[in-house]
Amino acid sequence: MNTCILITYFDLDAHIEAKGLCESAQYEIRHTIKQKFLQHRKFGLSEGIIDELKEIIQKTKPDVIVFDEILKPSQNYNLASELKIKILDRESLILEIFESKAQSTESQMQVKLAQLRYEMSRAKEKVRLTKMGEQPGFMGIGKFEVDVYYNDIKNRMVSVRGKLQKAGKQRELHRQSRKRIGFDTISLAGYTSAGKTTLFNALTGETKEKSPKLFTTLTTTTRKFKLEREWVLISDTVGFISKLPAYLIEAFRSTLEELTFTDIVLLVIDASDNVNHLKIKFSNCMKTLIELGVKRDKIIFVLNKTELLDDDEINFKIRELELDNQKKCLTISAKTHKNFDRFWDLPGEPSIRHLGTRGAPGELRGELFWLDGDTGAIWR
Repeated sequence: MNTCILITYFDLDAHIEAKGLCESAQYEIRHTIKQKFLQHRKFGLSEGIIDELKEIIQKTKPDVIVFDEILKPSQNYNLASELKIKILDRESLILEIFESKAQSTESQMQVKLAQLRYEMSRAKEKVRLTKMGEQPGFMGIGKFEVDVYYNDIKNRMVSVRGKLQKAGKQRELHRQSRKRIGFDTISLAGYTSAGKTTLFNALTGETKEKSPKLFTTLTTTTRKFKLEREWVLISDTVGFISKLPAYLIEAFRSTLEELTFTDIVLLVIDASDNVNHLKIKFSNCMKTLIELGVKRDKIIFVLNKTELLDDDEINFKIRELELDNQKKCLTISAKTHKNFDRFWDLPGEPSIRHLGTRGAPGELRGELFWLDGDTGAIWR
């Protein structure tokens, strides 16, 4: 396992999330530096902290520095040059995690596109610095080579986008096929580690991998389960996270756009979070869903992990999220199956009750097929 020094914020929740990202990327944290502000102009850090950091690097000898903020290309370059060590900002760390988790051909292409977009922004900075004469080349690359590199990235992006467009058309054909057959659909959405996969397993009887690590799910998985006489499709999707770059959402649009076509979105919320962090996560989720074009009236708000809270705490958090007047709000425990029977009694339309004839929660067991992420084929 590689090692790192983590630079993050004093805020406890930010620290926990940054630590979780490092663990998901398989980095052992040798030392943590906490700061109130990580957006100083030159390094992201104050120059006094830079001197302290040099001493810590000498003592701990990490493989990389993980910087829990989005760095400008010039800041990343300045830090790497000053500290003589590889710098991973929040974006590049998330990209590393995505690369390691991508299993299907489509998700691998989506990660590749995001990586190229990330490199494109750096290539532009390399060209800018070269033209300004501030550096003859970036890491030994001359002006001509930088321009060639920049054009190469653009050409590779065009190629990957073309392949993803074909995959997107294939997804559309399968959506139309499911509609013709008469399948209604439910999609799980939410912040990473909110318990979506645990809920997915509980509803379908699946044994899909679940983990406290961030981004366990990267490839959309679909199963079907029976509501008495009707079959319904349910999909588990990639989790959201704060400060997720727009280009990363765009790269995964062909997967995430399933949320816009589904009949119902179950927005899974980790009710065990403290109120401030809960509100930030909820806001990020709603912002992402709105950007994707998901209509609010198809969202059912599912507060999960309520086995860890008493009724007063649950009601307080519902009020803080301004969901107390929201009819489509449900408190559950995916772990203990608490309130699973209430899924079918939610009022309004669309609702789960309208997707098929009501069935007992114990009958929700589906193992008939999944949709292959590579081919879109239906497998038993």
